[in-house]
Amino acid sequence: MTAIDVCIVTFDSADDLAGCLESVEALTHRPLAVQVVDCASRDGSLAIARRFAAATSLPITVVALERNLGFAGGMNAALARGTAPWVLLLNPDARPAPDYLDRLLDASAAAGNGARGVGAATGRLSRLVAGGERPRLDACGMKLTLTWRHLDRGSGRPDRGQHRTRARVFGATGAASLFRREALEDVAIDGRVFDDWFHSFREDAELCFRLQERGWDVVYEPLAAAQHRRRVAPGRRRELEPEINFHSLKNRYLLRVYHQTPANLVATLPFTLFRDLVALGYVLLRERRSLSAYGWLWRNRHALYERRRRIQGRRTRSIEPWFVRAAVTDHRSSS
Repeated sequence: MTAIDVCIVTFDSADDLAGCLESVEALTHRPLAVQVVDCASRDGSLAIARRFAAATSLPITVVALERNLGFAGGMNAALARGTAPWVLLLNPDARPAPDYLDRLLDASAAAGNGARGVGAATGRLSRLVAGGERPRLDACGMKLTLTWRHLDRGSGRPDRGQHRTRARVFGATGAASLFRREALEDVAIDGRVFDDWFHSFREDAELCFRLQERGWDVVYEPLAAAQHRRRVAPGRRRELEPEINFHSLKNRYLLRVYHQTPANLVATLPFTLFRDLVALGYVLLRERRSLSAYGWLWRNRHALYERRRRIQGRRTRSIEPWFVRAAVTDHRSSS
């Protein structure tokens, strides 16, 4: 059987972590090795992870970081401790079904005829809701729009059975997706799979840009089911901590600095410019603490463009078709 590392990053995740680890223990696939990296939680997450590790037969390594490095830094630490050929990235608020990994591996084998093969596989995520609430989708693969938004297909929509076909998609959410280690190592920069500057939010999308640009495919398998509570969503921005909103604003521009080509800049300018002006107006009127994101980008501009040069220099495939496919996906999912 194919060995898989399960990587979980925690930060004040005590409410969710036990349920997540129980779902990992219930996975039918073996062998598994679990890496839990705690980013200096203040709510007992570390103790929960250690108690679970002591009580289960699964090999679980628990790592305590001295400060919060975010999802990006924490996941880099988790990935560095594993050697399995496949890696499941899992949020503490995600609950994969017992056959989740087997379904994703089967889909990867069946779809592996692209430029380099399948670099990632993701399933059909539903929102983890209270009893009596109407089932809603959370993520069915990731798509791009002409405004340079990366959206989870079906996110927040009532579950009416849509997105029931296996498909190649632009990206896979970091909440519960399987990645080929060879692909992660291929797209890593200086040995780091995730860009530490992203810290939190959009870091999974940035990784998928690099996977696509290097010729790795991402497959969506609807038979692989998982639940996800999803604390961070576009409609809840005003409820989030200022630090998360800072990273969200900063990272939307980091994506374009790294990956937007001159031709794409011209083609999408009417859409991105309008969205940028709306974002700036919102920050000026409602969220002034996030203004520092613009200053951060300016201060670090030389280092950012050096990283862009390195990323662009390794491209083997264009991502432009994904901006066109987004409109087709929207049309189909609304029918």
